[in-house]
Amino acid sequence: MESVPFRSFVVARAEDEGTAIRFEDRSWTYREAVRAGAERAAFLRAARGDGPLHVGVLLENVPEFWFWLAAASLSGGVVVGINPTRRGAELARDIEHTDCRWLVTDARHRQLLEGLDLDVPVLEVDTDAYAARLAPFSGAAMPDVEVAGDDTLLLIFTSGTSGAPKAVICTQRKLSLTSQNVVRIARLDSRSVTYVAMPMFHSNCLFMGWGPTIVAGGTTVLRRKFSASSALPDIRKYGCTYFHYVGKPLSYILAQPEQSDDADNPLELVFGNEGAELDIERFRRRFDVQVIDSYGSTETGATVRRVDGMPRGALGRAAKEIKVLDPDSGEERPPAVFDARGRLQNAEEAIGELVNTGGVALFEGYYKNEEANEKRTRNGWYWTGDLAYRDSDGFLYFAGRDFEWLRVDGENFSAAPIEGILARFPGVVLAAVYAVPDEVVGDQVMAALEMREPEAFDPPAFDTFLAGQNDLGTKWRPRYVRVGRALPVTETSKVQKRRLRAERWECADPVWFRPVSGERLRRLTPDDCKTLRAAFAARGRESLLA
Repeated sequence: MESVPFRSFVVARAEDEGTAIRFEDRSWTYREAVRAGAERAAFLRAARGDGPLHVGVLLENVPEFWFWLAAASLSGGVVVGINPTRRGAELARDIEHTDCRWLVTDARHRQLLEGLDLDVPVLEVDTDAYAARLAPFSGAAMPDVEVAGDDTLLLIFTSGTSGAPKAVICTQRKLSLTSQNVVRIARLDSRSVTYVAMPMFHSNCLFMGWGPTIVAGGTTVLRRKFSASSALPDIRKYGCTYFHYVGKPLSYILAQPEQSDDADNPLELVFGNEGAELDIERFRRRFDVQVIDSYGSTETGATVRRVDGMPRGALGRAAKEIKVLDPDSGEERPPAVFDARGRLQNAEEAIGELVNTGGVALFEGYYKNEEANEKRTRNGWYWTGDLAYRDSDGFLYFAGRDFEWLRVDGENFSAAPIEGILARFPGVVLAAVYAVPDEVVGDQVMAALEMREPEAFDPPAFDTFLAGQNDLGTKWRPRYVRVGRALPVTETSKVQKRRLRAERWECADPVWFRPVSGERLRRLTPDDCKTLRAAFAARGRESLLA
């Protein structure tokens, strides 16, 4: 692979008449798309002023997002992917923390900025004012700037154990290398047509979709937002050969009514992270397409890949440098021991943190967060923050995440800000938020509330309260709510989240839950618990309830 700035791949497409973008009923050649990027790059260079050339992009998957990514690549600027599920002060903090000098958005998202105390100029792409701003730069030449491999190109938000999310630094070189690697794995070329339905502010889209497709010279098909019912019709309409995902998209597509001609589609490869094991195989059979699933993160500090013939429930194999360590002592954990039914017998001894002892791989740090950098790279190793165990044959198994953060529908977020919101609900003494397993893949949000009068808890009032919190992220609403008079705490008054997570919804306190996302809370019954266990068993995930 060439260790060159990603800019070189964009420049190489400047005169390419092949199709770069298809969006709804329009298309752009590479020549047109790169020219649009050059015009926005010229605007940035002319209007930069003092400080870093950071542009916050708050858009769905639309061509303007492609153009601004190209503009940053060409100009030495930085695109900050702004997550539209963030709200209020949390959204303002993301923008301010990353030193955005401009915000690019549209009418759909402008309302999210209303009422925020931001001193940042806003470019609204669907207005005459925006067109007037760019008009002086129409036909601008490629920026005559030196762009180095170690120049930052992207700031991509992820979350750790603190209340505020961290912005992962991605340089020109990192995007170049990851994109070339995906081109090799996915065998992309100029004939490839990539279906981009994962959000463009997310690393999965940038590392596995947008970047590799440009390197290969293929076509990017943009969809504003993922839709399970529209995925297969879109793929057929545009002739998509490649689809990337993170989290549950495979599950959502499989939930659509099965048709006799499902296998009649142009897909050649599906590549992603965190797909449910059962769904990966079901997707292969139903749609007659190869599916490659792997473990990875925005930080790109450690990778685990699925391999043929691996045991049921395994995450895959990794290089010998990827070890399972005791997070306190740094000692390697012993192999897992299973009973005849495949249940883990020595969890306390075998489970540890997944660590890359060979170095930090492509992790380049968090923006303005030295404390997090030091924690992630102590001893010169990359500590993932994910829990795992390894069997005697070297296969790794995922055992959960740090109890202070969650991953729902492919999105990472911290428990702390949710706890702060729940603490506002009348009668709450203490609120604890933690991850519990989802029946299909990833996590669900569970909250435990210590209340002055737990018997007076009013689920409809609680739902109404949640709906009125404008800083509650769209993925943050608890699916399970445990209510009691006292939460388990340590001697230093820290909530014992390990105990709460181990008990989940099968606990002594009353629990309310949403059978389906978006529904109102209702009391969890013993029959509901049996139904949940059956759902986990049907997906081969019952071990997560052990």
